[in-house]
Amino acid sequence: GYRLAGFESIGSTNSEALKAAAAGDPGGIWFAALQQTAGRGRRGRAWDSPKGNLAASLLIVPDTSPELIATLGFVAGVALSAALDVVLPNGTVRIGIDGADGADGRSRVALKWPNDVLADGAKLAGILLEASKTPDGRSAIVVGCGVNVVSAPEGVPYPATSIRGMGIERTAADVFEALSDAWVDAFSLWDDGRGVAQVLEKWRGSAAGIGAPVAVSQDGTVRRGIFETIDSSGRLIIRDDDGSRHAITAGDVHFGATASA
Repeated sequence: GYRLAGFESIGSTNSEALKAAAAGDPGGIWFAALQQTAGRGRRGRAWDSPKGNLAASLLIVPDTSPELIATLGFVAGVALSAALDVVLPNGTVRIGIDGADGADGRSRVALKWPNDVLADGAKLAGILLEASKTPDGRSAIVVGCGVNVVSAPEGVPYPATSIRGMGIERTAADVFEALSDAWVDAFSLWDDGRGVAQVLEKWRGSAAGIGAPVAVSQDGTVRRGIFETIDSSGRLIIRDDDGSRHAITAGDVHFGATASA
């Protein structure tokens, strides 16, 4: 039931999806490209997507409340994790560095709150949600997914990897096929927000760093503690040394040695 608009190269698949929403597209369409020249990540950061990597953005117009719409990022995380489990052969990914392995201790990929996917503790994929309005006033959501298929960015302040960098040859089309299939299952589980608890439980099962030291940077300040869980709203819960618990709604997360510094 999904449509697909494919591009060899485009400025930004998210921007293309937002333009479609403004023009009255009813949603249920993927915009996928083999190259982005003006990609962006969270908080307006640039997202490098050279030729051969995957940039894919899904436009949907869900019938649910704004609070539940915000949990679609976890739906995308669950879908990306499942897709990469299909694409990566068994045993490809070792236990993540700095306490960033999946909570089940067996995951080949791990989900880093709020919107990254890690392999061997390095960023392999990212998610960006953007909201807009349709001409009739409904909420349109763009779920953007970027996957480092053939190359990873250099000179970034965090470890990054690619599928090729792990010694595996896959194409962006291979990854998109797995992602689009996995999205159908994860979105059906979400069920217009009625199944958000089940989605969050699946997300926790592949979460990076649960039970390990974590540091979260927020507007120039850093809060440190133990990453306990994510709550029913998707907030990250940190426990301080004195046992106090804090709910984090946004921030940059660091694990292990960086978190304890």
